[in-house]
Amino acid sequence: MERALITGGAGFIGSHLCDRFLKEGFEVFCMDNLLTGSLKNIAHLFEEERFHFIKQDVTEYLYVKGELHYILHFASPASPIDYQQLPIQTLKVGSLGTHKALGLAREKRARFLLASTSEVYGDPLVHPQPETYWGNVNPVGPRGVYDEAKRFAEALTMAYHNYHEMDTRIVRIFNTYGPRMHPNDGRVVSNFIVQALKGTDITVYGDGSQTRSFCYVSDLVEALVRLMDTSSEFTGPINLGNPKEFTILELAETIVRMTASRSKIVFKPLPTDDPVQRQPDISLARRELAWEPKVPLEEGLRETIDYFKRTLQ
Repeated sequence: MERALITGGAGFIGSHLCDRFLKEGFEVFCMDNLLTGSLKNIAHLFEEERFHFIKQDVTEYLYVKGELHYILHFASPASPIDYQQLPIQTLKVGSLGTHKALGLAREKRARFLLASTSEVYGDPLVHPQPETYWGNVNPVGPRGVYDEAKRFAEALTMAYHNYHEMDTRIVRIFNTYGPRMHPNDGRVVSNFIVQALKGTDITVYGDGSQTRSFCYVSDLVEALVRLMDTSSEFTGPINLGNPKEFTILELAETIVRMTASRSKIVFKPLPTDDPVQRQPDISLARRELAWEPKVPLEEGLRETIDYFKRTLQ
């Protein structure tokens, strides 16, 4: 039986990865300090004999007894509210946490996957964004702690790959949504759904013409599993996201319609360094993984809205 460690496994994406790896027959070790993750996301797994939860900060010494075949490093505050409230912890998990996770992967001779982010592109001057684009990041801006933590983590992962000849993967994840998102995480999908369900004003920053691409979590997980399974020798960063672009105002109007909400859409100034456009070029993922998203936006939103209806009661 193959064994996988998922750091940040009690988080939004990490918990869905735990589900999928268990379904694939793995023994799964979920590591999380619960700073932004939640036991509610993995409570349904505690009866599973092949599931093990380790409460630990990944910036400390990591130990897992026995073999490990895969390590997927997802530990990090990931929403704007979280990483702006936890700036030091965000920088530490991107640097020290990645160093510890890579060290464990080297010891176990495990394939290592780093969860990076589209934030490494900053407010991009190239559209859509290919992996060859170096980005337009403000390192001292309000988003800098997250952007630079992930950029450093990518550099460290490649250094381990080149110097120690380790088997590594880097994924740059674009906007992902679905059940188990935190209702107060500050991300646009969860913000709009919670506001719509509560009947409060829906806050659109700027004029709403800025664009995002939204990938449903099951599509993302499928790509991650393919990347860990693939025999491809490709080790550079790879974009994972939905290339279909929507304006923020379109998203707000769609959620109001789908929830039959009486909420009004109100406009506020665009925050500093908030990207005007964000859309992945997924040519590489199509070629290397034979992957592209399948879940239409409204279908994914329906599942997400149903989740929030249950959890907000």
